[in-house]
Amino acid sequence: MSDWSPLWISLRVTLIATIFAAVVGVVVAYALAKMRSRWASVIEAIITVPIVLPPTVLGYYLLTLLGSRGPVGKAWESVFGAPIVFTVTGATIAATVSALPFVVRTSRAAIRQVDPRLEEAARICGLPEAAVALRVTLRVASRGILAGVALGFARALGDFGVTVMVAGNIPGRSQTLPVAVYDAVQAGNDGAARTGSLVLAAIALVVLMLLAQLQVRRAR
Repeated sequence: MSDWSPLWISLRVTLIATIFAAVVGVVVAYALAKMRSRWASVIEAIITVPIVLPPTVLGYYLLTLLGSRGPVGKAWESVFGAPIVFTVTGATIAATVSALPFVVRTSRAAIRQVDPRLEEAARICGLPEAAVALRVTLRVASRGILAGVALGFARALGDFGVTVMVAGNIPGRSQTLPVAVYDAVQAGNDGAARTGSLVLAAIALVVLMLLAQLQVRRAR
């Protein structure tokens, strides 16, 4: 594989998408875990939709929203003078949407397992609600949250269908490594496809090993 730009684009897109998914996902997960309303399950179902929708369908919806005729795309172009689709920004949004459900679901489960008595003790000691959330709830649930972030990272790194719909396949500009592997297969370039696949598999294996370690420590 002579051109490594797809790898660097993938890493850039994945890291930014993971940060966004982690911040938004943990906030949403905390809100859902503390909600005592039937709307919590409705909101979680909506957030989970990207997991069950075919990637091309999800990509189509995003393309409709982010394209030059979509509301978000029009607003973006009026402010920045450039489109979102077929850019690294588009790839980042696609990866974030794909990763977010994994962060939310895993983090919500971890937060709900925190003993309410620990939170109540912190309130009795005079800590404000924000400090209780940061210093008690999220700290106790941190391993589960990190596991969700790791899953989100792996999902963002391996995304193909949504990314190719929104960001396209422009070498050196928006072509991520999974898309480059597909491109190499279509072109009959087995060497590039093999190398790209091994790199993706190696990164995914490292992430899954870290996830397994987190789960082992959490069980102790």
